[in-house]
Amino acid sequence: MLAARRLPCYLLMQIESLKVFCDLAESESFTKAAQINDVTQSAVSQQISSLERTFKSLLIERSKKKFRLTREGQVLYEYSKQIICIYQALFSKLQEIKDIISGTIRVATIYSIGLHDLPAYLKKFLKAYPTVNVHVEYRRANQVYEDVLSNVVDLGLVAYPTRDSKLEIVPLRNEILVVICHPQHPFARNKTIKVKDLAGQKFVGFEPDVPTRRAIDKVLKEQNVTVQHVMEFDNIETVKRAVEIDAGVAIVPQGTVSQEVAKQTLAEAQIEDAELYRPLAVIHKKNKVLSPAMKQFLAVLKG
Repeated sequence: MLAARRLPCYLLMQIESLKVFCDLAESESFTKAAQINDVTQSAVSQQISSLERTFKSLLIERSKKKFRLTREGQVLYEYSKQIICIYQALFSKLQEIKDIISGTIRVATIYSIGLHDLPAYLKKFLKAYPTVNVHVEYRRANQVYEDVLSNVVDLGLVAYPTRDSKLEIVPLRNEILVVICHPQHPFARNKTIKVKDLAGQKFVGFEPDVPTRRAIDKVLKEQNVTVQHVMEFDNIETVKRAVEIDAGVAIVPQGTVSQEVAKQTLAEAQIEDAELYRPLAVIHKKNKVLSPAMKQFLAVLKG
C-alpha cells in the first residue's frame, strides 16, 4: 500500500525530470533549462544525472565546444516529448472539466506592443481571471522568437510575424501607420497627406532590420519617393522623442502616439494613397498544449 501511495509522486517527479531534459535538449543551455523550470543549474545537472543512472545511458556528450545529444539521448528526447505532451493534454483537459482557469502564463513581447497594446488587454484578463499569473518579458523581435522556440516562454507577441515550420501564428489585428511630426511642422495642418509629400523630407526612421522600416521602404520605393534619413533607431520611443525636438518626420503605428497627440507634443496625419499597416500576432510552438488559462488569454487578445 505504501508503495502504491508513493507511485503517483514518483511518476510526477519522473515527468518533471523528462521535461527538464527536453527543455535542455531544445534550448541547448543549462541556464535556459533552469530558467524555464524555475530551478538552479545545479538542479538541472542533478536531474540529468539521475536520468542517466535510471536508463544506464549517457544522454549528453559533455563538450565545451558544442551541446549534443547521444543516440540514446535523442531517443529519450523523442519519447519524452510524447509523454510530456500527453501529460499536459491530460492536465489541461481535467482543468477544463473542472472549469479551472489558473496557473502561470509566460509571455515575451516586443517593446512597442508591451508598452502600448498589451496593458489594456492584460488588465481585462487579470480582472476576469485573478488567479492566473502572467509573467511578461520585454524583448527584441529576434529574442521573442528564440524564447518561444526554446520554451523559455509560452507565447510571443510580435509585429510582421515571420513564418516558421516550428511555430503557430495567431493573427490579432492590423495597426494603421501614420506620419508624425512636430506641431509646428507644415504637415501638422493636414489630417491626411500623400506619400509623394514625403519626398525630400528629413526623416527619422527605424534601423534597416526592423520590419516596420522594411514595410515603409517598400511603399516609398513603389511610389519612387526618396526621403532624407537623418536618424535611425531600433525602437518607437526614441523615434518619437526625436520627432518631438523637430529632428524630422516619421512613420509609426497610430496607437503608439495617442498620448503625445492628445498632449499636442506631436501631430499626426494619415496617409491617404497607400495601405500602410503593421500586422500584430501571437506566436507559440506548434503542437504546444495550451492550458485553459492560455486559451482564455489568447481569446482576450483576439477580442
